Amino acid sequence: MRRIHRTRRDWAADLALFLFAACFAAVSSQSIPVAESLGPGWRAADQVAGGLGCAAVLLRRRAPVQLAVVLLLAGSVAHYLTGPAMVAVFTVAATRPWKATAWVAALAFGPLPLFLWQLPDMPEERAGSAVTYFALIAGAIGWGLFRRSRQQLIASLRERAELAEADAESRAERARMEAREEIAREMHDVLGHRLSLLSVHAGALEFNPGAPRAEIERAAGVMRESAHLALHDLREVIGVLRAGPGTDTGTRSAEGGERPQPELVDLPRLVAEARAAGGRIELAGPPEGAVPPPLVGRTAYRIVQEALTNVRKHAPGAAADVRVTGGPGDGLTVEVRNTRPPGPDPARGPVPGPAEGGGQGLIGLAERARLAGGELTALPAGGGFEVRAWLPWQG
Repeated sequence: MRRIHRTRRDWAADLALFLFAACFAAVSSQSIPVAESLGPGWRAADQVAGGLGCAAVLLRRRAPVQLAVVLLLAGSVAHYLTGPAMVAVFTVAATRPWKATAWVAALAFGPLPLFLWQLPDMPEERAGSAVTYFALIAGAIGWGLFRRSRQQLIASLRERAELAEADAESRAERARMEAREEIAREMHDVLGHRLSLLSVHAGALEFNPGAPRAEIERAAGVMRESAHLALHDLREVIGVLRAGPGTDTGTRSAEGGERPQPELVDLPRLVAEARAAGGRIELAGPPEGAVPPPLVGRTAYRIVQEALTNVRKHAPGAAADVRVTGGPGDGLTVEVRNTRPPGPDPARGPVPGPAEGGGQGLIGLAERARLAGGELTALPAGGGFEVRAWLPWQG
């Protein structure tokens, strides 16, 4: 027989059902019809059997079906086993499968057809006792089925709550991952742009140490300004990472005011910075007077920024054409194409070689375009490279 681990609550329930069976037997002892021919000895044996049946209730968790079968069969002879039998069939209905419950119910109500057939000729006292017995057994089975249904409902609700909690945690984790990816893209775009300017001017000073003093001073000034802006952007991103949940993480300037995010109208300033670093860049667009939604404008700006950064890193000295076209209803098209990088110039020294990269910039740009509802392609073109993106711009 398998070992059953019972909690304090289980012991309390078992003792309560034991007391119920004992009290039921004691209360109903005077109303149980016993033939006078059986004598007091039979009544005493019947009471002993009832006591043993009440004690057997404590075994209901180990073998409820077997206990119910034994008590139901013995109850047809021993009248004091009605209380324990009720507890046994209740346990079967509450804890065992439907098939086992059906078999026990069939055994309990098997004598019912015979009872109904003999009912007209049966004494009134015995008929009333039999009707009460079948009603009590039916009530015990019904209560057990109700308890099992309630337990199944509670288990289902608990499972749904656990699934909902796990789903909420999963959504929160996805939100955190998306926020981290957004911060990572922002760091890559902003810091990559600043550091690529530093790299260009540092490379120019390294490979052309005999440049005029004014050119050296101008390059050093651009390097200092780029380093200052890069440190400022880095502090802002670290501030966002340190901010707790629910904290206002808006980008703020060094003076404490709100620092606006770049938009499409800031493209001329971006191109001017790249030209100041020695880049040969032609800008066509954006359409004059047209202001796209903030997400579209910011995405277009980041695409041009990263594309120019890649030109400086991977094709130093190459010319680049930036073209922004489109309008409401047609969408916004952004094209950045660079030429083949030039060979070394004997008068100015060698051109710095292409920088190594893992291709994460283009992956981030494609993700940005997808999040904005558009698409991006990046392919070699005419010895150079072309980045082309289309972003939705509803009318």
